[in-house]
Amino acid sequence: MSLYATAIAPFADYGFMRRALVACLALALGSGPIGTFLVLRRMSLMGDAMSHAILPGAAIGFLVAGLSLWAMSVGGLVVGLAVALLAGIVSRATSLREDASLAGFYLISLALGVLIVSTRGSNVDLLHVLFGSILSVDDQALLLVASISTLSLVALAFIYRPLVVECFDPGFLRAVAGRGSLYHVVFLVLVVLNLVAGFQALGTLMAVGLMMLPAAAARFWASAVWSLAALSAFIAFVSGWAGLLVSYNFNLPSGPAIILTAGAVYSFSIVFGRHGSLRNRYFPGAHFHN
Repeated sequence: MSLYATAIAPFADYGFMRRALVACLALALGSGPIGTFLVLRRMSLMGDAMSHAILPGAAIGFLVAGLSLWAMSVGGLVVGLAVALLAGIVSRATSLREDASLAGFYLISLALGVLIVSTRGSNVDLLHVLFGSILSVDDQALLLVASISTLSLVALAFIYRPLVVECFDPGFLRAVAGRGSLYHVVFLVLVVLNLVAGFQALGTLMAVGLMMLPAAAARFWASAVWSLAALSAFIAFVSGWAGLLVSYNFNLPSGPAIILTAGAVYSFSIVFGRHGSLRNRYFPGAHFHN
């Protein structure tokens, strides 16, 4: 079997495969840089929590309008932002830390979302909301994902420097600019927006996978923030492309295939990466002395 038949023909022959690949590209461009900043800010688990938090909003949108792209997206966005806001308020008004507060709210949201869909819909509906179906992405979904990715890149371009400073010295940013909270809120909005884009294709449970796994893998290969973001987006797209091929050739679910491909890249990076990998730690290169 030729390389063309294996790696290119499925996308050349079938429109649904091309749309899925374009969706992966759009998701990679938006989620890659966002995931990078989540990793740098030590907020990786927040991405997972927020992906679960949007479930009840998507479920309410589903109950109101069925499998309507815009209703589920708006519902997920509103509830995701509400959960992030409530977690921040509770952490500032009480002694509970923000991560613990967010964990409590996201568990409530996850249970509520599953309850809503399971009591008012079928098992097929529940699986669609939880796991998505990137092979069924239509033109409307592509437009939504592309719009969110474009908005994310433009917004990140405006707040790039403050975000980088906040990653390494948040106290300095508060002292100089005094707008640390504003940048934090804008960043959380971008996280929720990209998770809303991701759940249309990968479902609420795995939308965060294409955001976090490539970003974590990139940490073992690059060091500068801009190169981390670019490499993360590249790994996300390659994982989407390879995962779609695995799904097509072996008749496997596309979403899990994409995330497991990203997981394989992450595992390889842990062992063989250039920076901080197991190879560097236990098998360092020879040191030469003049």
